[in-house]
Formats: sequence, C-alpha cells, structure tokens
Amino acid sequence: MRSFDPSAAAGHPGIFGLPHTPEEAGVVLVPAPWEATVSYGSGAANGPTAILAASRQVDLLDRETGRPYEAGIAMLGFPSDVRAWNDEARVLARPVIEAGGPGDDPVLQQAADGVNELGARLNGWVRDQATRWLEAGKLVGVVGGDHSAPFGAMAAAAERHPGLGILHVDAHADLRQAYQGLRWSHASIMYNVLQELPEVARIVQVGVRDYCDEEDLLIRAHPDRLRTFFDADLRHQLLDGESWNRLAGRIVAELPREVYVSFDIDGLDPALCPHTGTPVLGGLSFPEATALLRLVAQSGRRIVGFDLSEVAPDPAGSEWDGNVGARVLYKIIGFALRSRGRPATSSA
Repeated sequence: MRSFDPSAAAGHPGIFGLPHTPEEAGVVLVPAPWEATVSYGSGAANGPTAILAASRQVDLLDRETGRPYEAGIAMLGFPSDVRAWNDEARVLARPVIEAGGPGDDPVLQQAADGVNELGARLNGWVRDQATRWLEAGKLVGVVGGDHSAPFGAMAAAAERHPGLGILHVDAHADLRQAYQGLRWSHASIMYNVLQELPEVARIVQVGVRDYCDEEDLLIRAHPDRLRTFFDADLRHQLLDGESWNRLAGRIVAELPREVYVSFDIDGLDPALCPHTGTPVLGGLSFPEATALLRLVAQSGRRIVGFDLSEVAPDPAGSEWDGNVGARVLYKIIGFALRSRGRPATSSA
C-alpha cells in the first residue's frame, strides 16, 4: 500500500478515505444506485453516495475487528448506465405501483414488463461485476440501492459456493412473489433466491417484523431452506432473561459453513436509519447486529460475500443515515475478513 497514515484526517476521496485501487484492494465494493421498485419511501439509489461521503469520518482502528483497512478496501466508480436504467425503470414502475400491480391493464402490464427487463439487466451487470472480482480473489460486497440490487452478487457467490447460506438481516421477509407485478421487486429478493438459486442451501432471517400471509405460508412450507427468527420472538426471549449472545449463537448455528451476509439497514431500530424506505418499529440495536456478525466469524464459518442495502440519506441534508450505513459496512467488512483468517489486532 502506498504511504498512508490511518490516524490522519481522511485526505483521499476513496471509501473510508483509503487510497486503494480495486486491483490493490482485498475488498471490492460494487455500488448499485438502484431503487426501481420501492413502494413507500425513496432515496436508496443515493445510498452508495451517502455512505461514501460519510465513510471518511469512520476511524479505521476498530476494537472488535482490528484494522480491516490493511486488507485494502476500494469502491468501484458509480455506474452511469445503472443509474440511467434505474431512472427509466422508476418512471415505468410508478403507475404500476400506484395501481397495486398491472392487473388486466395491458398498458400497465407493458410497463411492468419493461421494469422486469431492466431489473434483469441490472442483475446481469451486478453478477458480471461480482464474478470478475471474485475470480481475481477479492472479497466482494454490493452497496445499494434497494434490496433487489444484490441478487446478481448472491448468484455469483452461490455459483462458486454450492451449499451457501444467506444471513438475512431485515425488517421484512422479502418473500413476496413478484410484488405488485414486478418480478425483481425489493420485496421479492429472497423469494427469487429460493426459486432461482438452488445452490443456496438455507436462508436464515433475523429481525423480521413485517410479513404477510403469503410469506408466512412460504416460511412454513420450506423449513429446511428457511429459518426465520422473528423480532417479536427474540424480544420475548430477551425480556424473559435470555442473553442476546445465546440467542445469536442459536441463529448462527443454523447457517452452513459458508455464508453470504445480506444486510438491509431497516433490520436495525429505525431510530438508527430514519430515512430508509420502509422503516418498522423494533429491530436490532447496533451492538446486537455487530455481536451477531462477530459470532459468525468466531464460529469458524466463512463469509464469502455481502451486501448492504436500503440506506437512504436525509433529504434535508443530515449525514446520519450515511454515517450509520458506513459504520455498519465497516463492521461487516471487518468481521468478514476475520472469518477468512485475518485476526483482530486492536483488542487486548
């Protein structure tokens, strides 16, 4: 690594103020400015920009994970074509979403088909990017964007790691089939994983507190591939005196040896991410989320990929959401590196 003082104020425009190129870095981040199907609040397409800006305020020495920056972390440039696809898809999707789906309207169905085609194009682009850098030996993460954006990265990871498990932190189950007639909806990504990625052996969901009958039936129908730890159940056990570490240990025990972490920021308490598109009361605290990640790394499981989605900046200009997103991202990277054999070096 070129001359760099990790204790100085960030003087480089790279993620976390780091000077690495993707070729130099051990960790490559793929920004996906996409929110074509969001059905409530918007702004997630600006999440990668907000996280990048706020990341330069994150101190690089971490008590739990050591010095993740030493592995090298680089974010790819922002893809103008993806943003153009997003803008086109948003225009097409808006009347479909407002109608609750295309129904029997041929005009709305044509619009939905256009959104689906653009979503498939995004999936192919993300998969190509992830595959390229995985083949170069990098740890790859996607920074969204809404939660539909990382599907291509999940596909690339699953292809390389049959039997993969997905640790899914989210307020929502994301198991709706073609929500509002949109196949690649942000509310459908885990349904699409179940249907399209047989290499994924199990999805372990944590923090879910908004779900529907359709999703409940799917969870009950697939007990081997879906383990859902509902937020209400976890809270009851905590209120009865159970420790979070024991609960998190049971969650981790359900995961296969190789893990992809899919972290929707609305899995956290919405006080930490107030501008995310679909906030829901409840959720994990920051220490609870990081303890869960720590236990994955300590268990001997290996994190082979990850994403962070649904960070939406405050329209009024506050960097709070971006700040939280950047700190969650640094923790995910740090624990992923620990799971791959890079020890923490800051703690006693």
